[in-house]
Amino acid sequence: MRGRLASFEPSRRTVLAAAAGFAVGGLGPLSVARAFAQSAPAAGAAAPAGPSHGLSVFGDLKYPADFTHFDWVNPDAPKGGRMVFMPPSWGYNQNVQTFNTLNSFVLKGDAPPRMELVFASLMTRALDEPDAIYGLAAETVEIDASGNVCRFVLRDGLTFHDGSPLTADDVAFSLTILKIEGHPQISETIREMVKAEADGPKAVVVTYSGRQTRQLQQFVAQLPIFSRAYYSGREFGASTLSPPLGSGPYKVGRLEAGRFIEYERVADWWGRDLPASRGLGNFDVIRIPFYREMTVSFEALKTGEVTFREEFISRNWATGYDFPAARDGRVKRATLPDQRPAGAQGFFLNMRRPRFADVRVRQAIGLCFDFEWANKALFYGLYTRTQSFFQNSDMMAQGEPDAAELALLEPHRDRLPQAVFGPAVTAPVSDGSGQDRKLLRQAAGLMAEAGWTHAAGKLVDAGGRPFTIEFLDSDPSLSRVVQPFIRNLRLIGIEANERVVDPVQYQSRVRDYDFDATIRRFSLSATPGEEIRTMWGSKAGAQPGSNNLAGISDPVVDSLIETMISAPTRAEMTTAARALDRVLRAIVPWVPNWYRATYLVAYWDRFGFPAEPPRYGFPPELTWWSDPGKAGPGQGG
Repeated sequence: MRGRLASFEPSRRTVLAAAAGFAVGGLGPLSVARAFAQSAPAAGAAAPAGPSHGLSVFGDLKYPADFTHFDWVNPDAPKGGRMVFMPPSWGYNQNVQTFNTLNSFVLKGDAPPRMELVFASLMTRALDEPDAIYGLAAETVEIDASGNVCRFVLRDGLTFHDGSPLTADDVAFSLTILKIEGHPQISETIREMVKAEADGPKAVVVTYSGRQTRQLQQFVAQLPIFSRAYYSGREFGASTLSPPLGSGPYKVGRLEAGRFIEYERVADWWGRDLPASRGLGNFDVIRIPFYREMTVSFEALKTGEVTFREEFISRNWATGYDFPAARDGRVKRATLPDQRPAGAQGFFLNMRRPRFADVRVRQAIGLCFDFEWANKALFYGLYTRTQSFFQNSDMMAQGEPDAAELALLEPHRDRLPQAVFGPAVTAPVSDGSGQDRKLLRQAAGLMAEAGWTHAAGKLVDAGGRPFTIEFLDSDPSLSRVVQPFIRNLRLIGIEANERVVDPVQYQSRVRDYDFDATIRRFSLSATPGEEIRTMWGSKAGAQPGSNNLAGISDPVVDSLIETMISAPTRAEMTTAARALDRVLRAIVPWVPNWYRATYLVAYWDRFGFPAEPPRYGFPPELTWWSDPGKAGPGQGG
């Protein structure tokens, strides 16, 4: 579950590779499994001695023990004001279009984004480093010689929002209950955490099985901390609109289910002056409104109901900012560099359904999507075609596999497509006409090879049943992309259609894999960890609520995942990622979409902000601040 925030057309549900906790921008621990402080050992190896103020997978900590603040914040940013914004990222059971529960860490219900701001974690991310985390509730962390026992020592003065003390017992309870009842993206990730125990009021000892990857301890360190006393009389997994008792920099304020939620800054929060918190969480109120359609949210920016928007619709960016507030400078625009791995966005095909099981069928479907036409006619040339699951990073496979990649792939040669051992599989390039006849003929040929024949202009199987595909979505704004795709599919005899459902039904159907195809973006951090099991692992594909939407179930993929996330060096991790990328691309579980390596942002000119976002994240709701010297719109409701 988190990495890159988003740059796709238009915004869709996205699972981010970002760390949990305050400094990450309220993004849950979606893919923040990182590990040890100095040179993180694998389980069973010798561990570095002594406590540390931070952890890093491969031993690189930029900030010393006496650092005062992160370099990517303004430590003297004034507190006050408010930001009203549309979250560009969310995870677990969160829904950007509506909400009916405030319980964000379980499978049940639809929760609002940024509930993570309400809860503290033991440690939190530095967004200018690929995977380092630093102490928040925990003052120090120490790994034993085996690498299987991690001891956190808590700071003095930790409290929940009601003034009750936050103790080691609360931390142990939180980790335990998340393993038992947490969202599958959490519980599955921490399965090799054996137990979490309090050792007095200030120390927490977490024990692992010895089978864990080096990233797991870092993932655990960034999980939310709950009050054991609060949940002693409440069901942890229940859907509820009662604001939970938290311990983080914000608490739930005003809300109307499905319409808006406000997070109110906790002025006397115990972590406000910690090095990992200074300059963050500057707004008194962070308000998130909910809109069923992207077009409505854009209109809200024009009127000042929304004061910050990351733009994902290229048509808006190219032609839509010709309204009075933009013309006279009250609304500003900026294009900012985004150096993170771009991740993977595409139409994921549900291979659990027999008609999508044949790779030739999936290849044929992909040949019918004309990206070159869409980029020219719909996207104003702002995008580049996605090819890789690790796009825009060193982990992306390119060209022929090198010797190191072949060393990982050769033992599995008899179980892999031959395409894995040639140039990395890439998406077809069309003539840009919107109906490339050459590609459509290839698609028709592949369908015939897979056993589909024509009857009355439709492709049917041996039993006369037509080939159908439904594209599931919850927002009609993507129709302008989907409908031309559907027309091409129909040209080769596939009965294709689009189904737009309400957000709750969408979330439920995707959770239960009740779809043919749906668009989704998965973004990875610079050091992917356990979360990739939930994206591509066989076990996750059989479990409701995972990120393995396509239902990939392949022992070679499982093996390469384990090799990648247990790699002792970054170079070996990168090699394993490239090998894994080759295999995933040859499986063809998707029709890849597009990406761009920039943030496109629009905002009312009432904010101050750092000169540029940190390399590995962009949480304006936490790093920006209200500038009282600038004019701005109203308070957004």
